[in-house]
Amino acid sequence: MSIALVGLLAGMGLGFAAYFGGFGAFLLVAALGAIGYLVGRYVDGDLDPGDLFRSRDGRRR
Repeated sequence: MSIALVGLLAGMGLGFAAYFGGFGAFLLVAALGAIGYLVGRYVDGDLDPGDLFRSRDGRRR
Protein backbone atom coordinates (compact mmCIF):
# COMPACT_ATOMS: atom_id res chain seq x y z
CA MET A 1 0.00 0.00 0.00
CA SER A 2 1.51 3.32 -1.02
CA ILE A 3 1.94 6.26 1.31
CA ALA A 4 -0.40 8.36 -0.86
CA LEU A 5 -3.19 5.80 -0.46
CA VAL A 6 -2.67 5.65 3.30
CA GLY A 7 -2.84 9.46 3.43
CA LEU A 8 -6.01 9.44 1.35
CA LEU A 9 -7.67 6.92 3.66
CA ALA A 10 -6.61 8.84 6.76
CA GLY A 11 -7.94 12.09 5.31
CA MET A 12 -11.24 10.47 4.42
CA GLY A 13 -11.55 9.02 7.93
CA LEU A 14 -10.89 12.42 9.48
CA GLY A 15 -13.38 14.02 7.12
CA PHE A 16 -16.11 11.53 8.09
CA ALA A 17 -15.36 12.08 11.78
CA ALA A 18 -15.59 15.85 11.38
CA TYR A 19 -18.79 15.67 9.34
CA PHE A 20 -20.69 13.21 11.50
CA GLY A 21 -19.22 13.91 14.94
CA GLY A 22 -18.14 17.52 14.85
CA PHE A 23 -14.83 19.10 15.70
CA GLY A 24 -14.38 17.14 18.96
CA ALA A 25 -14.64 13.84 17.11
CA PHE A 26 -12.19 15.14 14.50
CA LEU A 27 -9.62 15.93 17.21
CA LEU A 28 -10.18 12.57 18.92
CA VAL A 29 -9.69 10.61 15.69
CA ALA A 30 -6.60 12.66 14.80
CA ALA A 31 -5.03 12.12 18.25
CA LEU A 32 -5.76 8.39 18.27
CA GLY A 33 -4.40 8.10 14.74
CA ALA A 34 -1.15 9.79 15.77
CA ILE A 35 -0.82 7.49 18.79
CA GLY A 36 -1.50 4.46 16.61
CA TYR A 37 1.11 5.63 14.12
CA LEU A 38 3.75 5.98 16.84
CA VAL A 39 2.92 2.58 18.34
CA GLY A 40 3.10 0.98 14.90
CA ARG A 41 6.49 2.55 14.21
CA TYR A 42 7.73 1.33 17.61
CA VAL A 43 6.49 -2.22 17.01
CA ASP A 44 8.14 -2.27 13.57
CA GLY A 45 11.41 -1.18 15.18
CA ASP A 46 11.60 2.11 13.27
CA LEU A 47 11.21 4.32 16.33
CA ASP A 48 13.32 4.53 19.46
CA PRO A 49 11.37 6.18 22.30
CA GLY A 50 14.51 8.14 23.22
CA ASP A 51 14.35 9.88 19.83
CA LEU A 52 11.22 11.72 20.93
CA PHE A 53 12.93 13.28 23.95
CA ARG A 54 16.40 13.98 22.55
CA SER A 55 17.40 17.57 21.83
CA ARG A 56 18.31 18.67 18.33
CA ASP A 57 22.05 18.49 18.88
CA GLY A 58 21.78 14.87 20.02
CA ARG A 59 22.41 15.39 23.73
CA ARG A 60 19.89 14.43 26.37
CA ARG A 61 18.70 17.11 28.74
